[in-house]
Amino acid sequence: MLIVDIQIHVKPIIETDCDTIVTFLVEDNAGYGGATDAIDKATNGAVQELIDAGDFTGKSGQIAVIYPRGAINTKRVVLVGLGKSQEFSAITLRRAVATGMQHARKIKAKRVATLLVRGGNDHALTAMQSAQAVVEGAIMGLYTYRGQKSDSTAQDEIDELHISVFNQADLADAQAGANRGKAYAEGAVMTRNLVNTPPNICTPAYLAERASDMAKAKGLRVEILEEGHMRALKMGALLGVAQGSGTTHTPRFIILEHNADKAGTLPTIVLVGKGVTFDTGGYSIKTAEGMIGMKADMGGGGAVISAMSIIADLQVPLHVVGLVPAVENMISDKAYRPQDVLTASNGKTIEIISTDAEGRLILADTLVYAKRYHPVAVVDIATLTGACVVALGKAAAGLFATDDDVANLLSQAGDFTEERVWRLPLYPEYDKAIESDTADIKNSGGPRSGVGTSAAFLKQFVDYPIWAHVDMAGMMVDAENNPTIPTKGATGYGARLLAYFIELWAQKSS
Repeated sequence: MLIVDIQIHVKPIIETDCDTIVTFLVEDNAGYGGATDAIDKATNGAVQELIDAGDFTGKSGQIAVIYPRGAINTKRVVLVGLGKSQEFSAITLRRAVATGMQHARKIKAKRVATLLVRGGNDHALTAMQSAQAVVEGAIMGLYTYRGQKSDSTAQDEIDELHISVFNQADLADAQAGANRGKAYAEGAVMTRNLVNTPPNICTPAYLAERASDMAKAKGLRVEILEEGHMRALKMGALLGVAQGSGTTHTPRFIILEHNADKAGTLPTIVLVGKGVTFDTGGYSIKTAEGMIGMKADMGGGGAVISAMSIIADLQVPLHVVGLVPAVENMISDKAYRPQDVLTASNGKTIEIISTDAEGRLILADTLVYAKRYHPVAVVDIATLTGACVVALGKAAAGLFATDDDVANLLSQAGDFTEERVWRLPLYPEYDKAIESDTADIKNSGGPRSGVGTSAAFLKQFVDYPIWAHVDMAGMMVDAENNPTIPTKGATGYGARLLAYFIELWAQKSS
């Protein structure tokens, strides 16, 4: 749940009307200043007493609580460790804020005050950067999904967040940074909510409805293609996957456009996200254990929808198109089978080796569709292969790219947002592995080099100079050791990565 009210003030934090102050200390600096110094003096050295006793060192993620007992206008002060000063960054601040806000909620705080932390020397942040990190950390760190629990009593939530700014000259930049942080954090939250929604609710139609609602609220152009339109476009690969659902949950093809009226004057980038709302594996059926978590197989599509929301909020000066093919991969008397041959919309024929390699099939027709926008670049994102999880674990998504510049921008965006990518090769041997005896290509190259052959398959449907593929299979759920991301359920991976990549491209193009 989001914080109801975020306010920025030019006033000392100890003068803020709140019940809890969250402030920060670095690990390797015996001295401190600013707000923490003021708190220490007002509480007769309570902060220094904790440090002298060895009860608080400023180690990253460490928490201590001081009770001022009337010395200042708050019930308690939460001290959060920032770690070593030489490692300070927007990332460490974002994490520290998330840790502090989580503890504030745990002790039932309602009105919380915190402050901009700027750092120093080579590690200094601007007021805008600091405010963005504070708001992102607060909103992302406080995320919970109650979903369909019959006990609808809300968890204790923080109603107000007050951010103290040191001087009037920083106020405008701090407000702009807070707005950026809110846009980015709400994008992550939107992705988490979509991915966490049960698959009997989050059907292709539901995903299209949520995308349409968002687009109308944000001023994006939206079009939802239904099965008949896809058939007219000869999207045989996508429809082959979808046919297992029969007439129950028919596919949707979601089209979102930012700056649609400037398509002829601004550069166009197309974002493509896999939207398999549930994956049984089809007749190449998954185990019962393997199906748990497969509601998250639309995570790439959720990331694209949410990235478009962020891009709209930030009014990025590019023409950006988001494409999400939304289907189920089910078993029925109508479902596609191993050894079927499907024909994609570019005329390529595909031998089906595994019905559980369905994501690349729906992406194939979508990558072909992307060409009509004459894009300068296309980026697709998908929970595509278990092989990528084996290769990279939960540390990073796999990245394939036909262009070094686009790969570098995605890597830079991933490092900043903590939605990291790691570039993998597009070797010609992978093309050989997907050759078919009965069709142009086959949809699986076997158990070896699974992540590379999946990228090679997608490349068969790319007819533009710059393309990148992000395999986020290991990153969608159950994060580790990051207070801004839930340890259970959806991480929200991808939305912030794509949005920041788009911002970097716009800066490069200006």
